[in-house]
Amino acid sequence: MAESDKVEYRPISVREALTEMKDVSEIMIDLAYSSALFNSDELAEEVMELEKRVDYLDYIIDMNVMLAARDAEDAEHLTAVTSVAAATNKISDAAADIAAIVLKNIGIHPIVRKAFQQVEERLARAIIKPDSIFVNQTLGDLELAAKIGVDVIAIRRCREWKIDPDDEEKILENDVLIARGAPHGIDELKELASGKLKLME
Repeated sequence: MAESDKVEYRPISVREALTEMKDVSEIMIDLAYSSALFNSDELAEEVMELEKRVDYLDYIIDMNVMLAARDAEDAEHLTAVTSVAAATNKISDAAADIAAIVLKNIGIHPIVRKAFQQVEERLARAIIKPDSIFVNQTLGDLELAAKIGVDVIAIRRCREWKIDPDDEEKILENDVLIARGAPHGIDELKELASGKLKLME
């Protein structure tokens, strides 16, 4: 591992780390397919960012397991934990492989893309600009699901991720929202996030 890639160890319980790995890998799969089917570089880039998070969690689990193993019997019992973490990491790697198709401009056959153009819900990334009405508002206050039919399923703040954020989560300038919703709602979300649109319907 290069000097710049050193991972800072933080005390996270194995259960918490495994749960987050599961949640993140599920989002990655959805994002990866959406990025390929709709040829979206921005979604593919978020898949790559999420892969870094899964790699970090896998590393932390390995460290926790090594610290917890006191003898051969402990090590044997903990093997199941590392096996699940490794398998989940492989899922995230596969999602990243799909995203790489988009970023490398390999492309998806038009027939495949056309078959999925009719999906009712899509995933999208929206970056919060300084003059957006979202700034310093909580998700509960905004009521995006009720007003524009969009659910925020994750928030990236620099390198920190908040998966399935609750209503009390406040949106800050430069946050990256990962949202799911109907195409018209997604378009409105992006305009609101960019500051181009000031009022929700």
